[in-house]
Amino acid sequence: MSVPATSTPAPAARRSQSQFSVALNQFRRNSLAKFGGSLLILLYLMALFAGFLAPDGLSSYSTTNLTPYHPPTPVHVRTEQGLTRPFVYNYSQQLNPDTFVNEYRPTKERCPIYFGVRGDSYRILGLIPSNIHLFGTGNENCKVYLFGGDSLGRDLFTRTVYASQISLTIGVASVLLSTLIGMFMGAMSAYFGGWVDNVIQRLIEVIAAIPYLFLVILLRSIFPQNVNPILALYIILGILAFINWGGLARVVRGQLLSVREQDYVAAATSLGASNSRIMWRHMLPSMTTYLIVGLSLSIPNTILLESGLSFLGIGAVEPYASWGSLLSRAQEGGFASITQRPWVLIPGFFIVLTVMCYQLLGDGLRDAFDPRKRR
Repeated sequence: MSVPATSTPAPAARRSQSQFSVALNQFRRNSLAKFGGSLLILLYLMALFAGFLAPDGLSSYSTTNLTPYHPPTPVHVRTEQGLTRPFVYNYSQQLNPDTFVNEYRPTKERCPIYFGVRGDSYRILGLIPSNIHLFGTGNENCKVYLFGGDSLGRDLFTRTVYASQISLTIGVASVLLSTLIGMFMGAMSAYFGGWVDNVIQRLIEVIAAIPYLFLVILLRSIFPQNVNPILALYIILGILAFINWGGLARVVRGQLLSVREQDYVAAATSLGASNSRIMWRHMLPSMTTYLIVGLSLSIPNTILLESGLSFLGIGAVEPYASWGSLLSRAQEGGFASITQRPWVLIPGFFIVLTVMCYQLLGDGLRDAFDPRKRR
């Protein structure tokens, strides 16, 4: 009696994954990259809702009760009777007879901290007017100074949160703008060649021949120093985008010179596709991986440059502030900013933190899109 043959089922075919799916899975395995990306999300949420998180207005200070360089006020939740509502002690200024300098000392007056208090007006997302703040005391003479105060007694935590809007926004916006310019100029140079290529390459060489910082200062000096503060921010954004597109344009040109000879480009040309369609729909998408990684590594450099310009006084101007302009206030205090009031250096910590997070994110993206480093 013959035994019927049993057939083994064929193994199920594995579904092919796209390049982005493979890169995403690789990125998820990188703990440092996820940590940097998570902190960046928190920083941008802080900038987005700065008006709500800040207990005070950007330039609010008392003209009758001046509190220059007010020390940070610790938040207390416990008294001798036990747990209570969070509160801070009010501080008074007393003249030190030895140094003849006013010193801040806590008094016995307690200032309860409330949540959802009304205060200075602001606009949510720049559109919706509101005056609700996350926390505050509701008492103008007794404020919460989480990061201390500046030379005019303004809350440094409030100014640091508001400054993140300019520092983070200009860094991203200028890099995105320079990326668009670099992609367009590089694609034109590679696709048309000839005199178009020569003109673009000579322009890049002229920009690269001028020292970086000198070129920025030269371009900024063209505009009046007392220009409208909002216009000054757009000027800085445009200058940073103008001087940063050359390197990307050369990389795009080199990559697309090889892509131009591919069969799918020749097929699109023979089918009558326009030059703009061939560049933007067929040639430039091959640069997607490089652009994703390049953006994450270029943004921190631009943030550092903007902070340096604001530190020199040619970036963000009053009543607006960036992390660099806040550090310039610390520099005015000299060595005392380190020995007597180190809290004025806190904006520098946010610059370092942001750059570190972008570097971690950029390294993670670079490893994720590199086939040689995939596990």
